[in-house]
Amino acid sequence: MTDPVHRPEQAAVRGLLRAVGEALDGPVPREWQAAITATPRHRFLPERIWLENDEGGYEPCDLSTDHDRWFEAAYQDTPIVTQINDGQASAAPADAWPSSSASAPSIVVRMLRDLDVRPGMNVLEIGTGTGWNAALLAHRLGSGHVTSIEIDSEVSEQAWAALNAAGLDVDLICGDGSLGWPHRHPYDRIISTCSVRHIPWAWIEQTRPGGIVLTPWDNPMLCWGLLKLTVERDRAQGRFSPHSAFMLMRNHRQDLRIFRDVVQDDHAPDESETVLPPWEVTGKHWEARFALGLRLGDVWTAWEDDPGVDGVAARLWVATTDARSWAAVDHDGRQNKRFTVWQHGPRRLWDEVTAAHHWWQHNNHPTPDRFGLTVTANRQWAWLDRPAQPVRHPLP
Repeated sequence: MTDPVHRPEQAAVRGLLRAVGEALDGPVPREWQAAITATPRHRFLPERIWLENDEGGYEPCDLSTDHDRWFEAAYQDTPIVTQINDGQASAAPADAWPSSSASAPSIVVRMLRDLDVRPGMNVLEIGTGTGWNAALLAHRLGSGHVTSIEIDSEVSEQAWAALNAAGLDVDLICGDGSLGWPHRHPYDRIISTCSVRHIPWAWIEQTRPGGIVLTPWDNPMLCWGLLKLTVERDRAQGRFSPHSAFMLMRNHRQDLRIFRDVVQDDHAPDESETVLPPWEVTGKHWEARFALGLRLGDVWTAWEDDPGVDGVAARLWVATTDARSWAAVDHDGRQNKRFTVWQHGPRRLWDEVTAAHHWWQHNNHPTPDRFGLTVTANRQWAWLDRPAQPVRHPLP
């Protein structure tokens, strides 16, 4: 007989599995259906989560005071913010920014499916978060085969409590995931639940030849893409796919702001014109932004609506991560053929962006799956179609 107390939970799990199957264009593999059913998602969420509000910010939702809304959010195929501001108190809701989350179940299943794990394999997870992903792996692989690293002690404690309550044997470490965990290597698989801007060599060293490293990708232009590397004796190599947007690994973060760090009062920029619309390299043009991000490497953008300049309705800022060079492209809000450009610093940044965009067009608008990455102990480089065709100079 079915316990009536668990009927809402079971119905929610079935609904989630249907939603994930629709997102993946096919049923959830049986082994992951069993894992999700055995480790319900809501049991790995903290009592307070943060949901988006109508103003584009986040507001708390507590299990104790808003159970139905909290439970409904737990079984939607969407990410859930579980920590804001690295756990520090926020002075106002508008100041809240997400620092830890539970990933959307469909991308969780997609990554686990791509990881191609089998019982008995040893897996290292970078970024424990709520512990749900580690729980799914532990259910699939068996006792003592999953090691997970979480840099945030409070997040780590919550995950440990949830895993312990579920009776799952995961070796949970509070530490820097970019260093891996050499005490239990070699691993058959390493999976990261945070995005990176370069691959830590420690991950490659700690993975056995023939093993897989799977991680979300980020570049300053765009946080998007999933990278799957196969490890060889002295290198790792693999391709991107157009999935996932994860929070950046904490020691890969950069806190840059245009008017605080880049543009200074004494700058005297050069003026020119462009016919490349600024929105062609930002906004929803994800595939172009992904390619430009690989090509340019250290360039980021920011929009400024109504900048308070006569004749300018919107302005696109482009800057380097060392804050030494910047460009601004102005749109007057009327015509879409010519745009005023301002450039300052040792690099003509908008000229570089324009050249990179022409390169993307010349190569038939390549999507992320045409790009790959090769990693060695001394360097790593992105390439288009094949490793012998680098996108730019080797990454630092």
